[in-house]
Amino acid sequence: MQQIPVNLSGYKLMVAEEPAMKTRTVDGRDEIVTDRDGLTQFVVSLFAKQRPVAGQKAPKGEEIKVTLTADPGEGFGDGTYVELIDATVTPYSFKNDKGETVSGIAFKAAGLTPLD
Repeated sequence: MQQIPVNLSGYKLMVAEEPAMKTRTVDGRDEIVTDRDGLTQFVVSLFAKQRPVAGQKAPKGEEIKVTLTADPGEGFGDGTYVELIDATVTPYSFKNDKGETVSGIAFKAAGLTPLD
């Protein structure tokens, strides 16, 4: 199953690194990442922390990287609280060059909305 919808309404999401074009290094050169239709992808690092629940201590947060399918535009500097538009996760698993299995989930969203 790919692109599983995810509800992050129970979390505060704060920009840890501003959105930028997504790149990868191939043969020592940086390439801009595009989707199957040739559209440029973007990436943003967010600090996700569970919202406090009455009578409970909120667990520690975690930094997540989210691929954005479109340019989020201006106004998403470090420390900005945001919501993700149409957030999904996709599980992955592959063998790296050393023969080790690497598994995890990848976050993706259509964009960002700033919170007041």
